[in-house]
Amino acid sequence: MNRVLDRLNTVASRAARKATLALGVLGVIGGAVLTTGQASASETAFISGFSASPPPSGARTLCRQYAWACANKKSVSLPSHQELRLVKQINAQVNATTREVTDQVQYKTRERWALPTSRGGDCEDFALLKKRDLIKAGIDPNKLLLATVLDTRRGPHAVLVYRSNQGDLVLDNLTNRIKPWSATRYLFLRMQDPKQPQRWVGIYGRS
Repeated sequence: MNRVLDRLNTVASRAARKATLALGVLGVIGGAVLTTGQASASETAFISGFSASPPPSGARTLCRQYAWACANKKSVSLPSHQELRLVKQINAQVNATTREVTDQVQYKTRERWALPTSRGGDCEDFALLKKRDLIKAGIDPNKLLLATVLDTRRGPHAVLVYRSNQGDLVLDNLTNRIKPWSATRYLFLRMQDPKQPQRWVGIYGRS
């Protein structure tokens, strides 16, 4: 009888060791999957540029025309909640006070990147004005990147990207809502290089 009990105890002990080992392996695998998922989510929160790209045709002289538009000197960082409040405020303010006027009507040319005039401006002019006003308000220029996209109807469009700590947010003259880039349903084409804003990078990313 004692031998039978000893044998049963031995079998139970081996089974317990195997179960512990299996749980350990599953824990490692589960942790790896979770870490990978977290990294993937973090990566998709930000727009990734993968190659150098020429600037949009109307923005070739942008840095000479407006030095602040290509500035990369870091300023003192504001608290995240304060930055987001300024972003929402200036986006809505520019949208409300600037009239939409095409470059063709205003300059008799197909595309020209410039600050809005008293007559108004088009999408890239809205984006430029928002960038200028946000820099004046104290937001780091490296966090404010001009970008070109195809909108939901796949027409050419320009927006300003605010690089927050949680991900890239889009300031758009078509809406006062500040959306993550991945929620816009736009096709992103190119954007100012975050490290060297005088340069542009190709994106070709679908949100």
